[in-house]
Amino acid sequence: MTETEPGYAGMPETVPARMVNEYVYCPRLFYLEWVEGRFATSDDVEEGLYVHRVVDEPSVKVPSSADDLERFAGRTYRSVWLTSTSLGVSAKLDIVEVGPSGEVTPVDYKKGHPDRQGRPWPSDRVQSLLQALLLRESGYQVGSAEVWYAETRRRVEVPVDETSLDEVRTLLAGLWKVAGADHPPLPLDNSPKCPRCSLVGLCLPDEINVLRAREQESRRPRAVMAADPDNRPVYVSEQGATVGFRRGRLEASLNHETLGSFRLIDVSQVCLFGNVSVSAQAMRELFAREIPVCWFSYGGWFSGLAEGLPTKNIDLRRSQYTTSAAVLLDVACRMIEGKIKNSRTLLRRNSRTDVSTALAQLQNLSCQARQVEGYPSLLGVEGTAARLYFSEFVSMFSDDSSVDIETFDAGGRARRPPPDPVNAMLSFLYSILVKDVTVTLRAVGFDPYVGVLHRPRYGRPALALDLAEEFRPLVADSVVLQLVNNGEIRASHFISRAGACSLTADGRRAVLTAYERRMSHEIKHPVFGYRVNYRRAIDVQARILGAHLSGELPEYTPFTTR
Repeated sequence: MTETEPGYAGMPETVPARMVNEYVYCPRLFYLEWVEGRFATSDDVEEGLYVHRVVDEPSVKVPSSADDLERFAGRTYRSVWLTSTSLGVSAKLDIVEVGPSGEVTPVDYKKGHPDRQGRPWPSDRVQSLLQALLLRESGYQVGSAEVWYAETRRRVEVPVDETSLDEVRTLLAGLWKVAGADHPPLPLDNSPKCPRCSLVGLCLPDEINVLRAREQESRRPRAVMAADPDNRPVYVSEQGATVGFRRGRLEASLNHETLGSFRLIDVSQVCLFGNVSVSAQAMRELFAREIPVCWFSYGGWFSGLAEGLPTKNIDLRRSQYTTSAAVLLDVACRMIEGKIKNSRTLLRRNSRTDVSTALAQLQNLSCQARQVEGYPSLLGVEGTAARLYFSEFVSMFSDDSSVDIETFDAGGRARRPPPDPVNAMLSFLYSILVKDVTVTLRAVGFDPYVGVLHRPRYGRPALALDLAEEFRPLVADSVVLQLVNNGEIRASHFISRAGACSLTADGRRAVLTAYERRMSHEIKHPVFGYRVNYRRAIDVQARILGAHLSGELPEYTPFTTR
């Protein structure tokens, strides 16, 4: 027999049997779900939960193996829990049936159907054998196991013999070895399992394989990424409003008048501007559903966020904290290279005057960003590129704009406080973008306050500011151009006082509407070739960064458009 006890310091005594099923399906899936605590639902997952509803209600206690089981012949028991520390496994058996001679048969409920030969799928077979092994460890006699498939509505028998049980013991030893590793296994290579996997959008199998050059140069990744979720941020900017929870819905109200009502499944985050309060009941419900609450000043300065317990992905944060300075500098160089290239692309596409000289200089600066030897040189390149870019920024505005752009043309980029409408919109949009990147980084497992370029300071999400650099031109700057050139923003949307310019409530609503429209805009991914919107692109970049810092990818690849 093969010893299966874990023997790894700090590891749990037992692993759930359903995780053994995941391990057989894909070792990387097992590691991401059980070791790192990552989870994502899908139609298949929800369908499986629906199929199991008929066996989730526990029945009366199962008779002991020491009882005369022949007296219980023909009886059926549901939701039977068994644990074996010698095997290192715990399981909830869907059905346990007692036969005429006292033998028991575990029956596992599965959605779907058997394979083409009418046999159970390998992961289902192993899970049934594991249930049989647990019953034997508890002293019961088990001659066979069965799997019931909902689609065909019939059972498939799984023979139980010593050879099969030894196979399960050997498999468990491999499972504990993977669980004790510092990093997840590499993703499957061009596997048909990936498209239906619920974690495909977190695992990024084809994307990682392409970036590791494990596939042929002529092949591009399949479009198997998880679809962009339907939920979206909720913004509340009415001063004095209250956000509460009532009858399963999130409600914003002011003076007992409802401003908006949203199903929680449609909400990805709650953003509060200025003097807006949120009830304790709403906070508890939002935490339970892992929906963050973000606070902004009245003028749009991102103040902080609150959410439930932090992500379990401690290995990623450990890699983030211990990565060498040389690796961090290389990542910072690639991010600034991406920012400069994207700034050049936006200028090339939208300028209404001859900016060929600036384009050539930006191209040269993007190359220099890859070759710097330290942070001072990198910051110098980034600052030079920013000044050059913003000096030509007004060339992208239409001539008949109703918004004051002359002040920006004369003074350039300025903040704290922004002196003109263009700077006011840029500052507000940069704050909203950093908020979204911060939420994404926390969801992936990063500490957003430990960056690769921006120095950590109290209350400043340095890593979010770093990753946002690539998307400032593509998202925030582009939104400003759309607002002004399409006439969606007017001079009446701004207030100027004591040399500072800020957006009115109507102005904020117009900017937020345009921002969400831009984040939902789909483009062709420059590396992977599939269609993706900017919100999902930020998520992919955060996961690529995590894969690089964890050692899965040799380098970080920035997001740049042509």
